[in-house]
Amino acid sequence: PKENSVNGITINAPMVGTFYIAPSPGAASFVKVGQTVRKGDTIGIIEAMKIMNEIEAEFDCRITKAIVSDGQPVEFGMALFEVEKI
Repeated sequence: PKENSVNGITINAPMVGTFYIAPSPGAASFVKVGQTVRKGDTIGIIEAMKIMNEIEAEFDCRITKAIVSDGQPVEFGMALFEVEKI
C-alpha cells in the first residue's frame, strides 16, 4: 500500500496490463465501494500477456473509491482502489 496525502491509502497495480473488476464479462464484481475485504481476498484481475493474474488485498480494509474502470490499461504502481484500513 502506498500513502498519498491527496487520496489516503491505495492498493496499487503490481504489474502492467488490463484491469478487470469481475472474473468474466457480465459477472458480479469482486468488490464494490463500501465493501469490507480481508487480507488475501481477490479484488480484481490484471491481464498481462494473455495471463489472468488475480490481485489480492494486502491487508484488511474497506474499499472507499474505485480509481480504475473495468477494462482500463494500468501501469505498474498505478492506484486501483482507495481504501481505509480496519
